[in-house]
Amino acid sequence: MASRRYRWSEAKRLLTAGMMALLVTGCGNGEQGDAKLIEYQRALAEALGQPAPERTAPPNIGAFPERDERLFEVAETREGILNVYALRDCHITQLVAARNNQLGRVAPPSQQWIYELELWRRLHACWHSDVPDSLSDANRERLERLTLIKTEQLPKVSWNSLFDSDEWVRSFSRASSPLSPNDTRGIEAQFEALAWLHQATLNQFNPEWQHDSAILENHFKSLRSRPLTAELLRALVLAGQRLAEANTLLEQSLAAHNTCRALSVSSSELKRRLDDTPASAWLDDLDQLASRWLVAIDALLESHLEAPAAVAEYRRRWLSLEQPDAPLPALRRARSEHQQHWQALSARCP
Repeated sequence: MASRRYRWSEAKRLLTAGMMALLVTGCGNGEQGDAKLIEYQRALAEALGQPAPERTAPPNIGAFPERDERLFEVAETREGILNVYALRDCHITQLVAARNNQLGRVAPPSQQWIYELELWRRLHACWHSDVPDSLSDANRERLERLTLIKTEQLPKVSWNSLFDSDEWVRSFSRASSPLSPNDTRGIEAQFEALAWLHQATLNQFNPEWQHDSAILENHFKSLRSRPLTAELLRALVLAGQRLAEANTLLEQSLAAHNTCRALSVSSSELKRRLDDTPASAWLDDLDQLASRWLVAIDALLESHLEAPAAVAEYRRRWLSLEQPDAPLPALRRARSEHQQHWQALSARCP
């Protein structure tokens, strides 16, 4: 029994020393979470009487679909100056002119959506007013045709405004690090951005909803602050890899003949102590944040048109809360297997 106490004391000392080293030297972004899990592995191996596991690098996250794979084609609507002027009572003349000038043509995708939204609202309001009665047959037909075209195009423009923006694409960047514990910079602002974009999509055909260009750009600025989606995906994949390696340790212990004799303390006490480590708290925090973020992304995507095939596959593989091979469900499965191994060990070595 004294030998068991000594081995656990030594494992605890190593764990504490490792965590103190992190506090003194500091870890780069994305390394702190990995360090917590590695220290958990070391303490677990020591307590089980096994060597520390051989660690392998996790796989890379998937590449975001290319531009031509993720956008809808929106045909340009062409009307002559005189034809637009004939609809001047719809108050679209200056709007069309602003869109066609040099600045309008190079406007970012988000501003192009604001333009298309305002144009649809003016056409829609005009068509449902007394103006059509004062138009010639040709101009009334033109107004109806333009209104129908813009009604059909608006959801595609809304999608493209998001998926063609640098801010959204960078959120999935492979040139990123895993999320670091306690690094909350700008995260709540990004949640607010997703919530606003969700409401904007749901209400784009609601004339009463107030769209504001400045608010939209502020939310895109928040998304630009960090590639949060990629950071979370990387952290999930990395944590899943480290937990799988820890599962291998438990599997090896369960397969050994001297399993119970090798333990430093009783299995129940060992589990209690290892549960009370920074690694366990980090896994809980990561699961909670990733779940919240992926739910928000899911709601936003559901408010849009059905995604192009490449985006739908990326969403299934990397953003799903249900598909077994997606990062969050895969980590949850690894944690569940970890608990099952502990239960088996407790049953064998009470």
